[in-house]
Amino acid sequence: MRCVPGSVNIKLAQFPSQTTTKTVDGLDPSPSSVASELVGRFNKALEENDYAAISNLFVADGYWRDHLALSWVFRTVQTHPGILDFLQSCAKSRDGFRLKSIEVDDETGVKGPKAIPIDASGSVSGIQFFIKLTTVIGAGVGLVRLVEEAGQWKIFTLYTRLDELREHEEATYQRRTKGVEHGGKPGRQNWAERRTAEADFDAGSEPAVLVVGAGQAGLTAAARLKMLGVETLLIDQNERVGDNWRKRYHQLVLHDPVWYDHMPYLNFPAQWPIFTPKDKLAQFFESYATLLELNVWTRTELVYTKWDEAKQVWTVIVNRKREDGTSDIRTFHPRHLIQATGHSGKKNQPSMKGVENFKGDRLCHSSEFPGAKENSQGKKAIVVGSCNSAHDIAQDFLEKGYEITIVQRSSTHVVSSKAITEIGLKGVYYENGPPVDDADILLHGLPLPVLKAIHVDVARRQAECDKEVLEGLARAGFKVDRGPDDAGLFFKYFQRGGGYYIDVGASQLIADGKIKVKHGQEIAEVLPRGLRFEDGTELEADEIVFATGYQNMRSQTRLMFGDEVADKVGDVWGFNEEGELRTIWQRSGHQGFWFHGGNLAMCRYYSKLLALQIKGLEAGLYKHDEF
Repeated sequence: MRCVPGSVNIKLAQFPSQTTTKTVDGLDPSPSSVASELVGRFNKALEENDYAAISNLFVADGYWRDHLALSWVFRTVQTHPGILDFLQSCAKSRDGFRLKSIEVDDETGVKGPKAIPIDASGSVSGIQFFIKLTTVIGAGVGLVRLVEEAGQWKIFTLYTRLDELREHEEATYQRRTKGVEHGGKPGRQNWAERRTAEADFDAGSEPAVLVVGAGQAGLTAAARLKMLGVETLLIDQNERVGDNWRKRYHQLVLHDPVWYDHMPYLNFPAQWPIFTPKDKLAQFFESYATLLELNVWTRTELVYTKWDEAKQVWTVIVNRKREDGTSDIRTFHPRHLIQATGHSGKKNQPSMKGVENFKGDRLCHSSEFPGAKENSQGKKAIVVGSCNSAHDIAQDFLEKGYEITIVQRSSTHVVSSKAITEIGLKGVYYENGPPVDDADILLHGLPLPVLKAIHVDVARRQAECDKEVLEGLARAGFKVDRGPDDAGLFFKYFQRGGGYYIDVGASQLIADGKIKVKHGQEIAEVLPRGLRFEDGTELEADEIVFATGYQNMRSQTRLMFGDEVADKVGDVWGFNEEGELRTIWQRSGHQGFWFHGGNLAMCRYYSKLLALQIKGLEAGLYKHDEF
C-alpha cells in the first residue's frame, strides 16, 4: 500500500517473548516496587554518566522515543547500540547531557505503576507508569513500559518529553497575571484599551512570530506561544475566525469524538455533542480566540515575504481590510513564520480532457462544494473519490433527491464511528476517561512502530465490529482495506494523510445500493453531461464533485512563500526512517519557517512542542543549527 512519496513504511514492532509465569494481575513484587527499583538504577547510571548502563536497562529491541528532553530533534531510537549512540550524541550538546533525573509519577491512578498487557492481544504482560523528569534546561514528563526478561524487569519503551523551560514557564495557574494595577496611575488604560492596542500592534510593536492561518493549527500554536510570552500575530484571509470550517459543505460534522478533540487550555464544555457540527466548531474557535486573547487579523492577505539571512528576520507585508472597507498595509519583521493552512497543500483537482465542455450545473473540488440543492429529484451527481468528504457529499446528494454514484479508484479503509469510540479510543479518549493531557501521553508515549503493531489487533477487532457493513460494501463492489500492514485508521492517516472513511451512515447506503459505486477505472474525459472512463463506459451527471484530496503541504508553501522557501523545506507528513513524522512541528529546513497542522488532537499535542522550540530559540537556549 502506497505511502506519502518519499516516506517510509515503518515496520511493525516485535513484542518481547513472555518469560514470566506470573499473571498480569499477580505480580510480586508489586508494580510500584518494580518501578522504583528500575528508576533507582536509571538515576544511578545518570549520575555516573554511564550511558552503556542506561542502554542495558532496555530489552535488546527496546525503544526510546524523545521529544525535546534530550535534544532539539524528535527522535525514536531502538536496540542497545542505537540507544547508546543516541545518548552519546546528546552528551555533545552545548548543555552536555541534559537529562538529570527521572521519578515515578503516581499522582493519579492512570499515572501510577500498574500491571498491564503490553501488546493489544494481552499475551505479553508488563508494567506501565508515568514519569516526571528534570533536565538542565527545564522539566518534562514521560511514559515507561517494562517487561520481564530472564527474571529481570527491563524497559521495552521509554518516552521522554520536555514540558517546560526553566525561567520561561507558561503563564498559567500559579503564574497567571494579576489583571490589574492598583494605586494612583493617572492616564492609565483599562483592560479593553490595552487589549486593543496589543491586538493592533500599535506604537511600532512587532510580533516575534507571524502565523498564517487561523484554524485549529494557527489557534493552538498562538495559544501555546502566548502562554510562553512570545508575541504572536495570526492572519487569515477569511471574514471571521472559524470560517475555514463554517464555509465547508453544508452537512459537515467532525468524525472524531469530542474527548479526542479538546483544545489547549480550554476543553469543550460538558454538554458538547460527541460529534461536532462544523458551524458549532466555528463558533467555538471564534470564542477561543477571544477568551485566550489571541491576536488575530481576519480579512488579511499575505502580500510579500522575504528572509534576511544577515539580520535573521523576515520582512512580511500584509494587507488588512478593515470593516469600513479601507486597507491597512503593514510591514513586520518577525523572526519566525508558521504555515498553519492545514496539513495538506493545494487542492488535488485532476486536469483532464473535456472539462471546459461540461454543460451541467456544477463541476468543482470538494473544498468548493456548498451543499446539494434541495428538491433535486431526477438530477444525477457523481462524486470522484471515496474518503470522508466524498461519502459526506454523496450522502448529502442522496438526501436531496439526486441519483448519486461514487467513483472509487483505489481501496478505502472504512471503520465506523462506533468501532472507533468503543474499540480504537476506549480506555484513552472516552467519557470519564483520563484527563486529555494524560491520554495524550498514553498515545504519543508509544514509539510509532509499537503503536502500529498494537493497531493491527485494534483494526482486526474493529473489522469484526463492522463485519456486516463491510460485507455489504464488498457485495456492492466497494473495495475496502485494513490500512498499511493491516494497521487500520491511524496509520492510513499517518502514512497517507487520507484514504479512509469514518462511517457515519453512508456505508450502509452504499451496501443497500442507494449510493452506487463505479470502482477501479480512471476517468478518460469529461463529457458535456457526465464522464467517460478508460474502459469506455459512461456516467451521466448534472453535477460532478472531485473529492480527490490535496497535495503535500509544501505545495502551498510554494504558492504562498515562493520557490526560495519551498526548495529548502522538506516534504511534510509520512514517516522518516525512525518512525517520526517528517518536517511538521519541527525545524523545516529553512531557518525561521515552521509547519503546523493536522486534526484537532494532533494540533493540540504538537503545538506545545512547536512553541517550546520557538521559545528556546527566542530565549537563546540553542541556535537553529544546534541539536
